[in-house]
Amino acid sequence: MEIWPGTAYPLGATFDGAGTNFALFSEVADRVELCLFESAGGKGSRLNETRIELPEVDGFVWHGYLPRVGPGQRYGFRVHGPRDPARGLRANPSKLLLDPYAKAVEGQVDWAESLFDYRFAAPGRINQLDSGRQAPKSVVINPFFDWQNDRHPRTPYHETLIYEAHVRGLTMTHPELPPEIRGTYAGIAHPAIIAHLHRIGVTAIELMPVHQFVQDHHLVQRDLANYWGYNTIGFFAPHNAYSGSGQRGEQVLEFKSMVRELHAAGIEVILDVVYNHTAEGNEMGPTLSFRGIDNEAYYRLVDDSKEHYYDTTGTGNTLLMRHPHVLQLIMDSLRYWVLEMHVDGFRFDLASTLARQFHEVDRLSAFFDLVQQDPVISQVKLIAEPWDVGEGGYQVGNFPPLWTEWNGKYRDTVRDFWRGEPSALPEFASRLTGSADLYQEDGRRPIASVNFVTAHDGFTLHDLVSYNEKHNEANGEGNADGESHNRSWNSGVEGPTDDLEIISLRERQKRNLLTTLFVSQGVPMLLHGDEFGRTQGGNNNVYCQDNPISWADWAEARENWALTDFVAAVSRLRRDHPVFRRRRFFQGDPSRGSESELGDIAWFTPGGDHMREADWQVGFARSVAVFLNGEAIAEPDTRGGRTVDDSFLLFFNAHHEDMAFTVPEEIYGERWEVVLDTAAPLVDDRPSAKAGEAVTVESRSILILRRVH
Repeated sequence: MEIWPGTAYPLGATFDGAGTNFALFSEVADRVELCLFESAGGKGSRLNETRIELPEVDGFVWHGYLPRVGPGQRYGFRVHGPRDPARGLRANPSKLLLDPYAKAVEGQVDWAESLFDYRFAAPGRINQLDSGRQAPKSVVINPFFDWQNDRHPRTPYHETLIYEAHVRGLTMTHPELPPEIRGTYAGIAHPAIIAHLHRIGVTAIELMPVHQFVQDHHLVQRDLANYWGYNTIGFFAPHNAYSGSGQRGEQVLEFKSMVRELHAAGIEVILDVVYNHTAEGNEMGPTLSFRGIDNEAYYRLVDDSKEHYYDTTGTGNTLLMRHPHVLQLIMDSLRYWVLEMHVDGFRFDLASTLARQFHEVDRLSAFFDLVQQDPVISQVKLIAEPWDVGEGGYQVGNFPPLWTEWNGKYRDTVRDFWRGEPSALPEFASRLTGSADLYQEDGRRPIASVNFVTAHDGFTLHDLVSYNEKHNEANGEGNADGESHNRSWNSGVEGPTDDLEIISLRERQKRNLLTTLFVSQGVPMLLHGDEFGRTQGGNNNVYCQDNPISWADWAEARENWALTDFVAAVSRLRRDHPVFRRRRFFQGDPSRGSESELGDIAWFTPGGDHMREADWQVGFARSVAVFLNGEAIAEPDTRGGRTVDDSFLLFFNAHHEDMAFTVPEEIYGERWEVVLDTAAPLVDDRPSAKAGEAVTVESRSILILRRVH
C-alpha cells in the first residue's frame, strides 16, 4: 500500500475527504509502524493486519498519509525502540498501541496476558506475545456533521443550575425511552429526559466521564464494572459502550446529536474529565498506548527508581504535567471537545494533580498558564475538583480567578448545620452567602463556589438522611471502602421516636438541604435523582455498581413526584429572584437609618435582634434569621439594566424543637408573606406576618418570607 509523507500536524488520524493523515509523537522511537485492520470474512471473523512504516519524522512526530483510507478504518501503532524499565524506557513492538489522539475506539480491554510487556510468571522477563488480536482498535472518523443552527447557550454562571448525571444511570430504567437507547447518548437527548430537566430548572448537565475508559481487571474478575469511568485511555474518543448506534465512528455522531438536542433545549453540556492519569496503571499495568509510545514523556516516574510511577491520584500513575507534549495533548483534547463536539465546559477530576509540575501544588503552573491565555478554553466553564490524594492536595479556594471549584467546605458545613453539630452556625452563614472567606481576596465572586450537598462520590440525598452507616457490601471489599461513617441525622433526646416521625423528619431534612442549596449564593449542583429520592440502599461508593443499585429508578420516581415538585418550586424561586444568585458578595448592614440606607444583608437572632459577636459564638446555636435586600443589589443584569428584586427573610431552625422567630423592625419591611415552608411544602394558603410579630418555625425547618409592597 502506497504511503505519502503527510504532515506532522495535526496529531492523530485526520480524514480530509480523499485520504487520512496519521501522526504520532514519540521521542524514544527508532521507527513506528502504522497497523491497519480489516475483517477477514463475515461478521465476527478475525481481523487481518497490514503494517506500514511511517516514512517521515519531524520534531519527534512520525507521520504519513494514506490515500483512499477513510472513516471506519481500524488502526493502531507499533513503536520500535529501547526497552529498559530501570531507565523508564518501555518500547515493545509486540504491543499494538491505541492512538492517543484517536477520535473513536472499537472494542474493550480483555486483559489477556499479551497486553502486558512482562510475563505473568516472570515479571522481570519481556513479554513478546503479540497483542494485535486482543487490543482495542483506534478508528478513523468522519469529522463532518450537520450541526444545523447549533449555538452554545452560554448561560451565565449566576443563572446556572448544574445537574450531575451518569449516561447509563440516568436513562437505564426510564419507561418512555425505547430499550435500544437506554444507557446511551441518544437516551440523554430523548425528549422525556429533556422535559424532566426543564421541569426542575436545569441549565447544564454535567456528565460523568464519557472519554473512552477501561474496565479495571480486578473488577472484571469479581463480575463488577467500572461504573463511574474514571479510568481514561482515550482523551478524544466518546466512550463506545454508551453508543447505541455502533463503535466504528457512530459513537461520535451520536454524541454530537446529543449535544445538538440539549443545546436546542437551552441546556449546556459539561464533561467530567480525567486528565490526571490513564488506565495503564503502574508498572504492573497493561501496555495499551502511552506507556509503549513514550513512557518517560507521558508519565511522572520516581526520580531514583524509574521503573516505578509517581502517583498522586491513587490509581497507579500520574501524567507528567511539565512535559510539553502532555500539555499539548490536554489542550488539544479540550479544544477538540469545544470546537468539534460543541461542549460547554469541563469539570476536572483531582484538579490539584494538574497543578503539580514537580511535587507541590502550584497555582501558577504551566497548565493554568495555558488555559488562561487560550482563546477557546478560557471562555468555557472550568470547574475544579480542588483536591487530590497527594501531600498538600486539598486546595479548596486556591485555584486561579478564571476557575470555579467544587466547594467541599460548603457540603460539609451545610450537612453539619442540619445535623445539629455544635459551632456550625458561623461557617454556615459564610457558605450560605457565597464563601467570601475562600474566594474574595483573589478577586473572585460568589460564582467561584459550586455548591453541592451530595455528588456521585458518597451517599445520595435520600441515603444521607436515612443511614447512619454505609452499606457497601456489594462492592466486595468487606464494606471497608467509601466514607467511613455518616453521623446521625436523628440526634436529640427529644427528637422523633417512632417510624412515621423518623420518615417525616427524613423528608423534611431533604427539603432543608435542597432549599439551602438553592438559596445559597454561588452555583448550585444537584446530583441526578436527588430530586425524587433516589436511593443506593446505603451504598456510598457505587464506583463498581453498573446495575440497579446505582441506576435511577424511574418507577419509584413516579411515586415521589411531590419531592420533584418541591425541587421545581424552589428552583423557580431562585430563577425568578436575583437576590438568591447575586453576582457580587454581600456588603453587610452598615446602617440602620432610613430604608434607602439599608445594606445588602442583615442577620438576626430568633428574637429579632441583630446578631452580635457573642451570638455567633454560642456553641449550640442552631437557629438564625437573615434579611436579603433585593433593592440593594445595585448591579447590572446580563442585558445592561439595573437588577431590582423583592426582599426576603429566611428563618433557619436546625433545632429539634419548634421556635418562635420575631419579624424584624419596620425599616426592613412592614408586612411579609410566607412563600416556602419546608415543614409544610404542600400548603397553598400561606400566612402573612407584620414587623414585630412572632412566627413559629417548626423544628428542623426553613421558612422563607417575601416582603409585601
